[in-house]
Amino acid sequence: MASVDLKLSGGRVHLPAGPVDCDIGVRDGRIVALGNVGDAGETIDCTGLDILPGVIDSQVHFREPGLEHKEDLESGSRSAVLGGVTAVFEMPNTNPNTDSEAAVADKLARARGRMWCDHAFYVGATAENADMLGELERLPGTAGVKIFMGASTGNLLVSEDRELARVLRSGHRRVAVHCEDEARMQERAGERVADDPSSHPVWRDDESAIRATRRILGLAQEARRRVHVLHVTTPAELELLAAHKDVATCEVTPQHLTLAAEDAYPALGSHAQMNPPIRSAAHRDGLWHWMTQGVPDVIGSDHAPHTREEKAQPYPKSPSGMPGVQTLLPLMLNHVAEGRLTLQRLIDLTSAGPQRVFGLVRKGRIAAGYDADFTVVDLKAKWTIEESWLASRCGWSPFTGMALTGKPVGTIIRGNRVMWQGDLAESAVGEPVRFESVVYG
Repeated sequence: MASVDLKLSGGRVHLPAGPVDCDIGVRDGRIVALGNVGDAGETIDCTGLDILPGVIDSQVHFREPGLEHKEDLESGSRSAVLGGVTAVFEMPNTNPNTDSEAAVADKLARARGRMWCDHAFYVGATAENADMLGELERLPGTAGVKIFMGASTGNLLVSEDRELARVLRSGHRRVAVHCEDEARMQERAGERVADDPSSHPVWRDDESAIRATRRILGLAQEARRRVHVLHVTTPAELELLAAHKDVATCEVTPQHLTLAAEDAYPALGSHAQMNPPIRSAAHRDGLWHWMTQGVPDVIGSDHAPHTREEKAQPYPKSPSGMPGVQTLLPLMLNHVAEGRLTLQRLIDLTSAGPQRVFGLVRKGRIAAGYDADFTVVDLKAKWTIEESWLASRCGWSPFTGMALTGKPVGTIIRGNRVMWQGDLAESAVGEPVRFESVVYG
């Protein structure tokens, strides 16, 4: 009789203390042994491959309900597992918004049997639900509360300090924040140039981001509430956030670490348009400086797809956002190959970091007792991103044609081999992520 259900053998396993050549034994969806594992019901040969803790993408927009022509929970999560992602936190700016207990329940019901990866859903903050957020954030399957300080896709917006303070006073979990200053963007709307997406970062400028970040930090300190600043784009924000680690964590995205305005807008046009914007090479290099200082806590893709037809509209009618959940890990593995960060730091940003920031139960590391979530990668694989590989309903990526080194080859979720060498399992097995603050109060 097999001692374990599943054994991963021959791979280099990245444990909290560092990489080790050992087997992994899995029983009932959890890790039960590291080292020499006996007989197994199924054995996966990982010779020549690296086994990482399951990658967690803590910011995606899968567009369901209401915007399924761009993406839905099935297609978005399929993209995720093809890219080596084992869990996602999905954002609330759908139609209708995810801003009530009924809306969260609806998303969880839609996800059941359809989402390929584990998942949680954010509740969007509004002036109307501000006083109820302390209850809503404790719903099972909820990633917490999301604030939009500046208008983006959808109609969720909390821009005034008085309402922001109400949101922060309601509840205890860390609040995720889109930091762009709505008043400044309205003042600068005239900076947009028709048919010129390169004017996008001129309109939504550095000061808009820095001003909003400074405001939310002050309000968070007053409310004694932890915040998580999403998709940081300016070195000045990271310097400011480094001085406020008592109250704030933060995220950067692969696209802001990879693209630069000088090249991206001429080559991609509105396909490079997102909020907050792709900025200059100097901004990108500044983000990497603060990466070396250890300031960003997580990497999130901000996967936010739109159709080609929508993106083809003349700027500024073209919508902001780009797909990214499937390319998050490949892009970052390429940065590892090129020496910009270590594999250990990448694991911290994509697994241990999300667990630490959000308090996930049994996620984020390879250790006995944890969920058997693994992202298996070939660090030496040289390949090119092609549209035929992409699973997002939108069908495009700003990174199509990019040559990379390093590729996800396997996605294992709670002991289920969901993806291997580009092939998917017969059915989706995603379940809601559990959070310490919800389970234990």
